[in-house]
Amino acid sequence: MSGFSDHDSWQPAVDIAETDKAVTLRVELAGVRSQDVRVRVDGDRVTVRGVRRAPEAHNPLRVHRMEIAFGPFERTIRVEVPFDPEQVSAHLEDGFLVVSLQKREPLRRRVAVTGESS
Repeated sequence: MSGFSDHDSWQPAVDIAETDKAVTLRVELAGVRSQDVRVRVDGDRVTVRGVRRAPEAHNPLRVHRMEIAFGPFERTIRVEVPFDPEQVSAHLEDGFLVVSLQKREPLRRRVAVTGESS
């Protein structure tokens, strides 16, 4: 996955959904193998990078249309909902990478009030 400059890569489409307990990222990665994709969490950002390998060349006489991107890809998504970086999972399902981010429990703390007493 190295040896490519930024302009050689493509960005997969992403859907972001939220439930009461989690945020789910669905990244469109048809044709990408699990061993060719990496997920990294850095603060409030999730980066998905990897490579979609071109199929074995079948030497067509002529190509009429070529819309599918092959080669390296990278997409960084800023997640605006606080999540627990230790509770992240990812799996490939039907051509999508599904990344589940468990929401962080809100911190609750009792604050002592000081000052004059009456």
